[in-house]
Amino acid sequence: MNEQLTRNVVDVLPAGGLEAKLRLGRPLRVKLGIDVTSPDIHVGRAIPLQRMRAFQDAGHVGVLIIGDYTTRIGDPSGRSAERPILSDDEIDANAKTYLEQAMVVLDPERTEVRYNGEWLSKLSYADVVRLARTVTVARILERDDFANRMAAQQPISVSELLYPLMQAYDSVAIKADVELGGTDQLYNLLTGREVMEHYGLEPQVALTTPLLVSWDGEKMSSSVGNNIPLTAPADEMFGRTMRIPDELLPEWWRLVAEREPPPGGPMEQKLALARWIVARSHGEQAARTAEEHFTRVVRHRETPAEVPEVRLPDGDPVHLPALLVSAFGVPSTSEARRLIGQGGVKVEGEPVTDLDVARNRLEGAIVQVGKRRFGRLTPA
Repeated sequence: MNEQLTRNVVDVLPAGGLEAKLRLGRPLRVKLGIDVTSPDIHVGRAIPLQRMRAFQDAGHVGVLIIGDYTTRIGDPSGRSAERPILSDDEIDANAKTYLEQAMVVLDPERTEVRYNGEWLSKLSYADVVRLARTVTVARILERDDFANRMAAQQPISVSELLYPLMQAYDSVAIKADVELGGTDQLYNLLTGREVMEHYGLEPQVALTTPLLVSWDGEKMSSSVGNNIPLTAPADEMFGRTMRIPDELLPEWWRLVAEREPPPGGPMEQKLALARWIVARSHGEQAARTAEEHFTRVVRHRETPAEVPEVRLPDGDPVHLPALLVSAFGVPSTSEARRLIGQGGVKVEGEPVTDLDVARNRLEGAIVQVGKRRFGRLTPA
């Protein structure tokens, strides 16, 4: 068996199953499903994508399933409560961004892209009942997340019980030979095997990859914000990578870059990893530029060589929290007020404490937000 196919994997089930699939002598259909719960695919979620790319490089077909339909249910894996459901507009907007991001890792020529709304939206009530008969409630409630919520007398909706069955039906629809996922997806992947057998298909092989621990010690997650999106700006990617604690560097090199760290101390290894991550998404020149920016702005605390222009809104005084949200990428006015209160917003190098600032103080001034965001304010 090609060692590249199973590099860094945690589970390959059943034992000997992948070898048997490879002996079929045809390109395997290797499935990875991604629900569009956020606008970004981050470097942690790219780890199973990297395994799909290894299968593609070995001549197999990667079937990337965009979970536009299952997102409307919400994956309960690892959750202590039901996921909030996104609006249709949010789901559609997120789905549009996923393909561009996934192709940072995948080979477009060997990728088959499917949306599971193609088949799940067409299931009749009788079809859903037939699907529901493939697994018992007792079997579903064996999952740790459901068992823990039952013990704590927390509610579990019927839609959450149906989720692993809907994901499993994806494997039926595309006739998967192998399904990839993080270790938190093992139950769902094994359910796919049971459901495929019920529908008269040869069950898939389940292959899981580790979950990436981020700089805060928690699993990398877009909802938490401890993530590095695959198509984030190069400077942002570089800066976020540099936040990794030294003790996590070996794991990041192994899982993300799939190689040993280069010689040198933690700082040199961290810089090299940040260059690698940025270069994969944006190219070598962007990586060099991002490193120069990081060195100048963060390590030496200097103003960047090039500062983008930001137009001032109308009015005097200017409400600074609103400006930070509209022009500097701060996610909310409450977060903007927090940054201002902590001295994280500077005008011409001086911390600002007022929420409303005189317009003549801001015109032509360089504003710094946090360590890495700068803008030169120009009249509207």
